Amino acid sequence: MLRIKKLDIFVLKSFCMLFAGTFFICLFIFMMQFLWRYVDELVGKGLEMTVLAQFFFYSALTLVPASLPLAVLLAALITFGNFGERFELLAMKAAGISLLKIMRPLIVFIAFISCVSFYFQNVVGPKAQTKLWTLLFSMKQKSPELDIPEGVFYDEIEGYNLYVKKKNRDTGMLYDVLIYNFEKGFENAQIIKADSGRLEMTADKQHLYLHLYSGEQFENLKSQNMSQKNVPYRRETFREKHAIIEFDSDFNMADEGIMGGTAQSKNMEMLQVAIDSMKVQNDSIGRAYYTEVMGSTYKPAASLTRADTVKIEEARPTAYDLDSLFNSLTLAEKEKIVSSAASRAQSTGSDWNFKSFNVSQTDTNLRRHMTAWHEKLTLSLACLIFFFIGAPLGGIIRKGGLGMPVIVSVLIFIIYYIINNTGFKMARDGKWIVWMGMWTSTAVLAPLGAFLTYKSNNDSVVLNADAYIQFFKKLIGIRSVRHLFRKEVIIHDPDYEHLPGGLQSLADECRRYMGQKNLKHAPNYFKLWMTDTQDEAVERISNHMEQLVEELSNTRSMTLLTLLNNFPIIPVRAHTRPFRNYWLNVACGVVVPVGLFFYFRIWAFRLRLYKDLERIIKTCDDLVLVMERDKNK
Repeated sequence: MLRIKKLDIFVLKSFCMLFAGTFFICLFIFMMQFLWRYVDELVGKGLEMTVLAQFFFYSALTLVPASLPLAVLLAALITFGNFGERFELLAMKAAGISLLKIMRPLIVFIAFISCVSFYFQNVVGPKAQTKLWTLLFSMKQKSPELDIPEGVFYDEIEGYNLYVKKKNRDTGMLYDVLIYNFEKGFENAQIIKADSGRLEMTADKQHLYLHLYSGEQFENLKSQNMSQKNVPYRRETFREKHAIIEFDSDFNMADEGIMGGTAQSKNMEMLQVAIDSMKVQNDSIGRAYYTEVMGSTYKPAASLTRADTVKIEEARPTAYDLDSLFNSLTLAEKEKIVSSAASRAQSTGSDWNFKSFNVSQTDTNLRRHMTAWHEKLTLSLACLIFFFIGAPLGGIIRKGGLGMPVIVSVLIFIIYYIINNTGFKMARDGKWIVWMGMWTSTAVLAPLGAFLTYKSNNDSVVLNADAYIQFFKKLIGIRSVRHLFRKEVIIHDPDYEHLPGGLQSLADECRRYMGQKNLKHAPNYFKLWMTDTQDEAVERISNHMEQLVEELSNTRSMTLLTLLNNFPIIPVRAHTRPFRNYWLNVACGVVVPVGLFFYFRIWAFRLRLYKDLERIIKTCDDLVLVMERDKNK
């Protein structure tokens, strides 16, 4: 019997509440982006609220699959970040519950969300896409709402340009009106200038009723004789003039059949049928073109008879002097031959350009259908992949709220969008194989999700900033400074009788090492990589120094503690070869750019080791002097 544990209910409740909020936020953001792209089609056209409501409804349905992956990523980051920040995740792991067991109910829920995303793309999406793009096409065809601005030419009325210097919005009167009528052509334009006027819409909203007062009309009269230089014009003065202008301001819904052939309006079954049909069509067109070419211009040699072969050999250009034949012709015959050859070449080129365009268009349409087929799967699978990225990442970061999780989720989604969009364009343009381009983002992010899940399940510090800071400090040679403070409780006092001898022994070891190793000079490049011996003397010096520091740190003397802080922290392997394996060091020396980098780094650390040894010797001598002085006191 299936039993749902209280922990599973707690995890599901925490995630689902955040997921609902983040989903509507992401959907709103995507809708605003979509609206911004088509805002010019909506503004200034007097669209009814029902039309705008349909636009927002259908756009929301089409953007649901794109919003789900980002919502899952953000909700998973915030949920597990909250668990980590409130130490709930730590309590669960302390109780023996692994991260995968904590994620188990959410994995089932996200699998259900992936199925919902696929349903929207395969069933709801095609219908919503058809409705949406038909609605957008109808909006583009609608004439803008008539609102003539002041001081500029208004050209939204087809065939007319209107200029109004001033208008009264209360009465609708227009003053200093200038109208250019180009309905009869630019050469026969009518120009009307009036002191005032008014524009009204007819009851059927198909025409504009124009009233003009106190003005003049100028019109060119087209001359019947084309050779006539002077063209007459007509001038008319009027006190009142009325005209009707065609202007359809109604919203007419286009037929949905215009979107029937697009890939966005088809489900996977219809896409597969269309892909198979287009493949057969491409093959048949290609075979037809091949047969046409090989049967006319490029006839195969195997199909030629002996008589055809003899005729071809006789007609070869090398058998005749073509230049002399051409020069023997008259000028009219030459012109006729050249014109005929150019015409035949142009006709053949146009024919092949048309055939090439036909094949490329069919191939482009085929790739669009194939990318749409794969996109329905990859976008659904992205929900599951983003969960396996967001949940362990939230457990590693351990930061809840809308701060760090939002930044991380946006960065990850931008990376996903760039990779996915690049692969889509490469597949659509035929530069990559379709399945390779469409599944590139999945192939990149799926291993990342598996890696983060593994690291988070094992409590790794993969995103611990301190670990990376320490690594880079070690790489470039930045080291920590020793900080020793006086202890409030001291159990064992230092052995002041034997410590001077230990300090003197440490100083002698440093002098002996400096005498054996020529640290101030550059090391030999070949000996550096070819020698297989390890430098253990520095490690012994460092251990001896740390033992003395640890014992002397129990002192009550602030003078001794201050001098102890002068002891450097020695990186015992920084001045030697970077790897413990002999052949890795040899390979590093052979690759000269890498070898030179490590060579100069080792040289710099040798010089710093020389200064550290001098500092140890001086500090040891100072400590011995202070202890002898305190002993005498």
